[in-house]
Amino acid sequence: MKLDDVRKLQQKKFRDQLGHFLVEGEHLVLELQKAARTNPALLKSRLYVTQAHAPWQGPFETQVVTDAQMARISDTRTPQGLVAVVPMLPASAPREGERAIYLHEARDPGNLGTILRTLAWFGGFRCLLGPGSVDPYNPKVVRASMGAIFHVPVETDVGLDTLSERLSRIACLDMQGEPLPSAGFAAHDCYLFGNEARGLPRESLAALAARPYTIRGGGAIESLNLASVVGICLYELNRQ
Repeated sequence: MKLDDVRKLQQKKFRDQLGHFLVEGEHLVLELQKAARTNPALLKSRLYVTQAHAPWQGPFETQVVTDAQMARISDTRTPQGLVAVVPMLPASAPREGERAIYLHEARDPGNLGTILRTLAWFGGFRCLLGPGSVDPYNPKVVRASMGAIFHVPVETDVGLDTLSERLSRIACLDMQGEPLPSAGFAAHDCYLFGNEARGLPRESLAALAARPYTIRGGGAIESLNLASVVGICLYELNRQ
């Protein structure tokens, strides 16, 4: 891929057009190499390195570039000297016993990256992103995920109204609902989380017969950060 095209991958329309995304820095490239051991399709990734990182050992085709060229293709103010161009692969088929986390219009890159990292930590989940959500291949999401993007199946543009076609036991987080530690909380196969500002559409929840649960708190503030809510729920599911 030409360097001008690599630079374009910082924008979603070109990621969609070219079918690749960017990964930058030693930690993320190491996570990519680890993921490639079990997913050979990732071996088609291409690595761009500065002279300082020319001795880098890995399974990818590698091209040495100048510091100036690295600055052009890097998404960060201080380039780390390693950028990988990675193919965007379709999500793997659901596994038996796997559960889903559905995010409705999740627009903050840091939140989504943190959620993916938490999902990877606990395992056994896939992430379903509703229309209007941030692109999971956005460089800020990829960085915040700390490499979890390679380990969590992610589906995009999944409509709320399509969930009933594939999932039958759906739960949601709401200010009014059963306490999170309820015995029935772990009995669902999909958990819905809404946009931080607007939540989830009431009519959609009714159509899905989503069972509401709530995280009890002291009430000093109005709400929790989306990534915090998902993390608390995943911990509770793992505990049960």
